[in-house]
Amino acid sequence: MVDLSEIHSFLWCETPDTWIEQALQQQDLMLIDHANCEKKAAGTAMNLMYRYVDDFELLNKMSRLAREELRHFEQVIAIMESRGIAYPQIQASRYAAELRKPIRTHEPGRLIDTLIVGAIIEARSCERFNKLAPFLDEELKKFYFSLLKSEARHYQDYLGLAKKAAAGEPIDERVDIFLALDKELVESGDSEFRFHSGPLTGE
Repeated sequence: MVDLSEIHSFLWCETPDTWIEQALQQQDLMLIDHANCEKKAAGTAMNLMYRYVDDFELLNKMSRLAREELRHFEQVIAIMESRGIAYPQIQASRYAAELRKPIRTHEPGRLIDTLIVGAIIEARSCERFNKLAPFLDEELKKFYFSLLKSEARHYQDYLGLAKKAAAGEPIDERVDIFLALDKELVESGDSEFRFHSGPLTGE
């Protein structure tokens, strides 16, 4: 088992049990949006590689991360195909877009904040995979538990790169801004179920 104590102490809240119950009732939709999340995660890493070409550590870590996220995407769509689940276009949840709103527009603030957001998204994904897995069928349980190690490392890579980009300046205040927003988004109601949504309202 992967030790997630660091991630649990990092995040300000757990995924609500209500969301877990709703995920179990909408597993096809959960897998569709999970596939989208893996694609977006790979795209985010690629964008950082194109934007910040002078940091070899960032380039190497983001290259590895992008490959792993695309591999996870391939695994999700293979499960979907084997279960006869179609892959329609669906609207993204508000989670990532809202989480990115406080990102600064000047450098190095933009890079630091983008990396912090990446760390939080990876940490939240890891926390959700771990909380969901015990309630899933054997195939999905094994798959979601298998993702924990890489997702936890992605969180650490993003946070480490954010600290490096800050060049010795503390980033705790910026991290707290985004963690507070993550908590608000995870605990507040949403109108549509998604992998990173809050609990559905009216249920």
